[in-house]
Parts: sequence; C-alpha cells; structure tokens
Amino acid sequence: MSAQVYPGRYTAETPEGFVVFLIGTRINKWWAIHKWWPVFMAMPPMIKELYSHKELGCLSMENFFGLRTTLMIQYWRSEEELMAYAKGQKHLSAWKNFNKKVGNNDAVGIYHETYVINSGQSESIYGNMAKFGLSKAFGLEALTPATSSAHKRLRKERALS
Repeated sequence: MSAQVYPGRYTAETPEGFVVFLIGTRINKWWAIHKWWPVFMAMPPMIKELYSHKELGCLSMENFFGLRTTLMIQYWRSEEELMAYAKGQKHLSAWKNFNKKVGNNDAVGIYHETYVINSGQSESIYGNMAKFGLSKAFGLEALTPATSSAHKRLRKERALS
C-alpha cells in the first residue's frame, strides 16, 4: 500500500516543544547471530505497544536499515512521557534481557540519543512527499510567503513561542 503523496511544498505544524529519540543497533559480528538476533527481536513488541497506545506519548516513528546498523527515529510529545516509557514493563524487560544475553559482548552494539526541542527550535520542508518525520507526527501546513524559507519558518516558530 502506497502512502498518499502531497504535491507541492509543505512544512510541519509544530506548535509546541517535542522530543526526538534516536535508537538503534549495530551488528559488529555477523556470525554471532545468537547474540544480535535477540536484540533485534526485542523491538517489535515495543513498537506494537507504542502504535497501539498513543496515550503513552510516542507520536510517530520512522525506521531505517543499513548493512550493519539500524536506526529508528521516534517523535515524542514530551521528555516525561519518553522517560516514563523507559521505566515501563516492556522496555525494562527488554533491557534486562539484553544485559543478561549480551552485556559487554562486542558482537552487537546499541545506541540512543535524545533531543528535547523547544518551541521555535525546529523547521522542516517537504516537497511532493507522503507524510514523514515531523509532518507524520504533527501534520502538514502548506507553505505561504511567510514560511517560504528555512529562515522565515524558524523566525515564525520563534515568534509563536
């Protein structure tokens, strides 16, 4: 199924602050599948939970797969909701399982980065795109003369904050 493409140029509606959370894995030793496969498989139940329970605060996510590295970008309503999820049962169980099975073994690596974005500190543009990233999390807004450049979009956001 193909996502609807929105012809023209748009920006994302980001009226308030939000959180961008990057998380992923890096397979360091391909032949150690017994070490990295459990890490890889720990994510689907958490993704399903986040999609099924929007009240947890995860607004949207995007996934990318490279030769060795996976990357998931998640957009959260707030830092508090992200931290609450990190302390929740599904995540804690996956984290404990990771530490038990992998620990400091160098067959697989994991990472995450958290960015707290205050109102007026982001801008975006989408041309002939399906909803993606911030626009998938917050919605699309058609560009106007007042939002036709990155500088103008940032200035507009700062004026609103």
